[in-house]
Amino acid sequence: MRRLRVFLPILTAAALLLPGALRAQDRFAALPAVEQPFVDQGEISGAVMLVADKDRVLHVSAVGVSDLATGRKMEPNDMFWIASMSKPLTALCVAMLVDDGKLSFDDPVEKYLPEFRNLWVASEQSANRRVLVKAERPITIHDLLTHTSGLGEYQVTGPHWTLAEMVRALLREPLRFQPGTRWAYSTAGLDTAGRVVEVVSGMPFAEFMQTRLLDPLGMKDTTFWLSPEQEKRFAHSYRPAGQPGKLEEAVITYMYGGAVTDHARPALGGAGLFSTAADIAKVYQMMLRGGEFAGRQIVQRATVAEMTRSQIGSLRARPGMPWGLGFCVIEDPTQMEANKTYSPGSFGHGGAYGTASWDDPATGLVHVFMIQRAALRPNPDDSAMRRAYEAAVAAALH
Repeated sequence: MRRLRVFLPILTAAALLLPGALRAQDRFAALPAVEQPFVDQGEISGAVMLVADKDRVLHVSAVGVSDLATGRKMEPNDMFWIASMSKPLTALCVAMLVDDGKLSFDDPVEKYLPEFRNLWVASEQSANRRVLVKAERPITIHDLLTHTSGLGEYQVTGPHWTLAEMVRALLREPLRFQPGTRWAYSTAGLDTAGRVVEVVSGMPFAEFMQTRLLDPLGMKDTTFWLSPEQEKRFAHSYRPAGQPGKLEEAVITYMYGGAVTDHARPALGGAGLFSTAADIAKVYQMMLRGGEFAGRQIVQRATVAEMTRSQIGSLRARPGMPWGLGFCVIEDPTQMEANKTYSPGSFGHGGAYGTASWDDPATGLVHVFMIQRAALRPNPDDSAMRRAYEAAVAAALH
């Protein structure tokens, strides 16, 4: 909280310097002032901040640089690796097939991926001993989307494996627990959901997402593979270099050894997408509109409601944050500092390198915050940078 108290006076002072007409047009115009100190102190290279309602973007701005090596200025339309912010988009693709009547959230995964039959669970495990028992029930699609499947992460990967090969490799290891009995985050579980979409739709997962979600929303800068033009707008990822105020380039491990432009990489729905703040805002505008965008119903209103309510019962996920279907839900905002300005029932998702995208239905606002900083503490969702951004948005509303 001490850092927030430092930056709120900066926000207030910056707002007072703005002409009255400009303040009326953009009440969030002072947002860059709260992120600039993080750039100056070498904690992040830069940031893009966006606030929207269900109909329009109210504010978008950028500070810092996107590439420390060249000094390229950060721009509002820069491309970010959005990491786990990919997961809600993957879940929306599954939801469209549910709306189409082609599958159910409660369907067993083995109905579409036969390799998921007869799974084993590690009931006891140590350095010298592993005891396996049969899974008591099949993994369902609901389990994949709520992180209750028992699936872990990949032990082996290849940059040019197909999505089908990635999922088969995942099953070389037993489940971590009986399906539905615990909550444990699994990025590979959402990759598996993408593979289900591929099988059920009869088209490559990336093609389905492009045709059914990205194109209808006009998301021209959301992709699994950067084009040469998009690479020029790529915001590089950084981590602390071992001394205060210094950053070094960070490897995006979820590229699994492939380049960001490499089309031979599989389209992985757990953490594989790149996007811009404006593109991501369109997804959350659509959700605030009950699944409708530009006069077209992308996802049924009842399906949106189902995806954005807690689906894990008494299981504990993150502090004050149970899980919906692909979306995280804020049930108790007081349990995480960065969430304290949100209303109960807000929903969204963060990314490993500090990106964040959230809807607050009570205020009717979309929040999109984009940085590329590895090794954030205490965690990427609760970084000092996001805390400052959220506090500044809240201050601008009062």
